[in-house]
Amino acid sequence: MRNLDVTTLRSFVAVADAGGVTRAAGFLHLTQSAVSMQLKRLEELLGLDLLDRSGRTIALTASGEQLLVYARRMVALNDEVIGRLTDQIYEGEVVLGVPHDIVYPAIPQVLKQFHSAFPRVKVQLVSSYTRSLKAQFAKGDCDLILTTETVLDPGGRTLCRKPLRWIGAPGGCAWRQRPLKLAFGRLCTFRPKVVEALDTAGIPWDVIVETESDRTIEATVSADLAVHTMIEGTEPPHLERIEHGGTLPDLPPQMINLYGPHARKSAVHDALADFLCRIFSGIEAGRLKAG
Repeated sequence: MRNLDVTTLRSFVAVADAGGVTRAAGFLHLTQSAVSMQLKRLEELLGLDLLDRSGRTIALTASGEQLLVYARRMVALNDEVIGRLTDQIYEGEVVLGVPHDIVYPAIPQVLKQFHSAFPRVKVQLVSSYTRSLKAQFAKGDCDLILTTETVLDPGGRTLCRKPLRWIGAPGGCAWRQRPLKLAFGRLCTFRPKVVEALDTAGIPWDVIVETESDRTIEATVSADLAVHTMIEGTEPPHLERIEHGGTLPDLPPQMINLYGPHARKSAVHDALADFLCRIFSGIEAGRLKAG
């Protein structure tokens, strides 16, 4: 097994760009003999002539031209890795706000991808309701937030648009009862739209659970004591979409929106936003499932 040395490849690229060993040595802050020795070691390793030394100036051989393409990429990748892992620009903390009900299944995957790309940047995840997250974002307490809403405010962008679905216990029958028993969060943005749809359809309802705990809602619904609503594709595996056949009213689609800094973003913010865009595009296309 033979391994190419990045330092040697860097010298080779410098000689090709400078058109000679002397100028390349000055660029690399090395002696001319040191650069010449590195080139010789590279040729011996590959068993190839990389430079045509027959003329007054140094030219690349056919093998040298081919190696140059790879050498540039390997040197650039080396510099990118070193810069990403050591540059202070890639240190610090980003505060990401996400509504409770869309943390899964997307956000764990986003955090994993982001950590791989920026291991020295900490992501502080804040999970709350859309209304609270927008208030925190306005005060500067969050760098980026996701929201679930039916409109898009200035400065945001819509990552995906998905239907709002009725959710119940697997094989449950709570959705057949009247008045329809509901479980909702106190600040849930879905609740007014759900109540409006039920009133329009003439279906009596009763909120039997009003809480700030998603676990409380899920426990109540999974016990078949009430129903809930969630964005399609975000329901947990212990709950299921209710196939009501028109017995319950259709609900308005919801937007998952992203809001970021109003000023120029950093590479870190751009990268996190890009990961979020890609993962929620997968949800919209049905490629990402809960569970």
